[in-house]
Amino acid sequence: MTQAPLRPSDALVTPDAAPAVAAPAPVRRGPGAAPRPRPALVGLLGAMAAVFAITVDMYLPSLPQVADEMGVNAATAQLTISFMMVGAAFGQLVVGPWSDRVGRRLPVLVGAAIHVVACLAVLLGSGIAVFLGLRLMQGVGAAAIGVCAHAFIRDRYNGPVAAATLSRLMLVIGVAPLFAPTAGEFIAHLWGWRAVFAVLAVCGLGVMVAVWRYLPESHPRERRTTGGVAVALRSYRVLAADRRFLAFAVLPGLVTGALIAYVSGSPFVLQGQFGLSGGQFSLFFAAAGVLMVGMAQINAHLVHRYSPIRIIRVALPVQIAVVVVMLAIAIAGVGGVAGFLIPLAVAVSFQNFVPPNATAIALGRHGERAGAAAAVCGALGALLPAAISPLVGVFGGTAVAMAAVMLASLLAALAVTAFGTPAFRRGGYEAGRD
Repeated sequence: MTQAPLRPSDALVTPDAAPAVAAPAPVRRGPGAAPRPRPALVGLLGAMAAVFAITVDMYLPSLPQVADEMGVNAATAQLTISFMMVGAAFGQLVVGPWSDRVGRRLPVLVGAAIHVVACLAVLLGSGIAVFLGLRLMQGVGAAAIGVCAHAFIRDRYNGPVAAATLSRLMLVIGVAPLFAPTAGEFIAHLWGWRAVFAVLAVCGLGVMVAVWRYLPESHPRERRTTGGVAVALRSYRVLAADRRFLAFAVLPGLVTGALIAYVSGSPFVLQGQFGLSGGQFSLFFAAAGVLMVGMAQINAHLVHRYSPIRIIRVALPVQIAVVVVMLAIAIAGVGGVAGFLIPLAVAVSFQNFVPPNATAIALGRHGERAGAAAAVCGALGALLPAAISPLVGVFGGTAVAMAAVMLASLLAALAVTAFGTPAFRRGGYEAGRD
């Protein structure tokens, strides 16, 4: 079926509020219904959402160099990731309601500019304190870009189409682990780790130009909120009172916490403990990224056959079981590097089942304040991993520490799913009702 181009004047797919976890329904066609997004639009939204991932992953192989140059330990070096995530969390809480008021395009352009300036400032040289501050700014800039990408999707789509579109974004975001660490390793080897941020500045500038030229405004004036801080706080009070929304909003952060434990701990575990070279480390990172991308596309197909909450119900326990195996292997010290890497790759591959489905359900509950809702989801999705990522270094930076932190984060996600959502209630995954 030929799809019409997406225009700013296209009508929304859904009314302002949607059922909490409704089972998949066919996407409406005809007057007033937006088609599924075209690949070019998904690519642009994916590039916007990937700015954060690229800024983390391209810098990742340089963590040991940063620790050596600045005379800090592994846990402090990992704080350079945590600070960016904290900046992203609080930046989204500001940008989300702002985008509900002024539209999506302006916050993206401002955020991209902040990101570019912060990356260029790293080139001037600094100690660890200034560098942490610049990472905080990079997080704020990346937050503005990413939260508007998610709000754009909620402006246009809901239900299985929204969940599928979020999974398609993972195809673009998943390119970051394929190439970013290898590129970062190459750049740092030739010109030093600070040169990585010159490339990141160029990436941010490219996104800014693409958004300015090609991204239509998805939040028309008649749907924008009015007022300032008071309106934003009122939106957050409404969201905070919706316990079901909060449960689904927390899930992506907890599951991503397991991923960030792997991301921040893997340079020290795989290179330090298991002796992988920089090239071998980048190759494994790329292989895990390929698996993540592939599984994300499987999820994009499954959401048209099964409700998002049913997918969460199945995928999360499977991911936990794999991490239990990984932890047992690490404790027993058997299987060598291959015995540890295989379950690690499988566990990481399941990363993109829970977050896009939980986010789609959460955003579907509050379409009239999609920016604020996306901001809460994004803030929790950044704050929780930011708190989790240094724990691998705190507990010794070993394979056991990394696997244990990953398992604890996923078990917390399972508890939220069991007690905060109807996923494990009789008929809850079918009807989406209490």
